[in-house]
Amino acid sequence: MTMKSRSKDVLLMAVGAAMLLVVMLVALHFQRGQSPAEQLAFKARRVDLVERIRLALALASEAEKSAVLAVTDEDSQKYADQARAATAEVERGCKELGELLQAGGTANEKDLLAQFSKVFAEFQRIDRDLLVLAVKNTNLKAYSLAFGPAADALQEMDTALSRIVTKSAAAPEARNIALLAFGAQIAAQRIQALLAPHIAEESDPKMDELEARMTKEDQTVREYLDGLAKLPEFIGDIDLETATSSYAKFNKIRTQILALSRENTNVRSLAISLNQKRKVTLLCQDALAALQQAILQEHIAGVNYGAPSNPR
Repeated sequence: MTMKSRSKDVLLMAVGAAMLLVVMLVALHFQRGQSPAEQLAFKARRVDLVERIRLALALASEAEKSAVLAVTDEDSQKYADQARAATAEVERGCKELGELLQAGGTANEKDLLAQFSKVFAEFQRIDRDLLVLAVKNTNLKAYSLAFGPAADALQEMDTALSRIVTKSAAAPEARNIALLAFGAQIAAQRIQALLAPHIAEESDPKMDELEARMTKEDQTVREYLDGLAKLPEFIGDIDLETATSSYAKFNKIRTQILALSRENTNVRSLAISLNQKRKVTLLCQDALAALQQAILQEHIAGVNYGAPSNPR
């Protein structure tokens, strides 16, 4: 090796040693070079920042629950936006806190922040899925159809069939007409009674079972209406046409209800909120509490947190 090469190596080593010294001096500045008042202020700043993160996290969780429980799309969207804004505030706080800990935090504090960040990533993942579901409100829309237009259509059908029974009371076929009309009414009402359990149901197999029962009752309604239509006195009868068209309207709405019910966004979002989201929120808060406690327990020379060391 030439003298020139050795000199170059020595120079590189000297530069490296100088850079290491600068880093050590910066660390010592925060750990030892600050006055007790400066160290207390730095500690207070970090503790306050953790508290702000905890508050933003709580606000995000509260807004998410409001989005899940809201009864209109507008309110659900409003609360979902609030939840996302609060979550973004948590992200900003974590970034700022990370910079402060890099400047003067302990290794334990950095580890605790890393633990929180990992759990918070899961919090965000769950929230993304949950809030998308919450704003759709498919179950609420299904209920609205079931107890609104669908119920109205069946009421029109019932009224028309009741008129048929009344005006046929003196006819030779009165008993048979009444059996067919009432049979259609009862089967249609059974279908209606199965809609609410279907909307509330979380399990697909159970929804399949409910739909199979609806299909069976639907066949019964159609058979009874066809039976009335085959009687000579009801050819072109306006009441029978009304009953048939009203039932067709009900079935069209029922198809919409079942499709919305199958999406199950309100049921699914509520289940996620009460289970996965609640658990991960508690883990996040526990991690932040541990981090805050670690910062509070930092020792500052010359600062006495408890009773006098030599009480008389």
